[in-house]
Amino acid sequence: MTGTIDAVLPAGEGTTPTMLDGRWRGKAEAGLAPIGRALHAIGVTADALTVFGLVAAIGTGLLIANGNLLLAVFGLVLSGLPDILDGSVARHSGTASGRGAFFDSVADRVADAVILGGVAWYLTDEDPRLAVLALAVLALTMLVSYERAKAESLGYDARGGLMERLERMVLLGVGLALDILVPVLWIMLALTAFTAVHRFVRVWQQASPAPVDRPRRFTRRHTSDSRRARRPRRLSRVSGRR
Repeated sequence: MTGTIDAVLPAGEGTTPTMLDGRWRGKAEAGLAPIGRALHAIGVTADALTVFGLVAAIGTGLLIANGNLLLAVFGLVLSGLPDILDGSVARHSGTASGRGAFFDSVADRVADAVILGGVAWYLTDEDPRLAVLALAVLALTMLVSYERAKAESLGYDARGGLMERLERMVLLGVGLALDILVPVLWIMLALTAFTAVHRFVRVWQQASPAPVDRPRRFTRRHTSDSRRARRPRRLSRVSGRR
């Protein structure tokens, strides 16, 4: 549900190229703009969409925990649509604000926790150790989100990476639809870890001070050699004989 957050940011800021989230989201929001205008016209607010998406995410987590994987795919779609529409509604209503962005971001983190918590619960029936895999993905997901939030609070850009929220939801939807959750979770774990490292390095480079050229130190010997080299050579008073 980062649409509200993007609505607060000035145009052109924080547009680091990403995979799906950065490239597809703008096109999707442009295509769904008429729906956003219609929702605003009937009185639907961005906060209401955020609440709807959070409720849908909770329902999706419960469906996964109970083994209703195909229904959970539709739940993911229902929880993802408000993620795109809330920004459009906020822009058309002129209600984009820091409060809405904060609420939106917190709702995203809760939704991630509930959905992956449902995956962990479901996998305990297959092997209790697999629940740790789902929780590891959740931990890295929170780390990636924290890196961006902390970096932006310090004035740095930490967007980008191979596994942002949209990519996670798409992969998870594939795993639910094809019932291949364990292989998909391993892929998510690896790519999310890579994204966390990528963001850390990116912010580290931005925060590192620029190298300063230090003045070259000259030793006493080097100085005396330089002075000796600059002395004019004395010409001999005795002219050579031919």
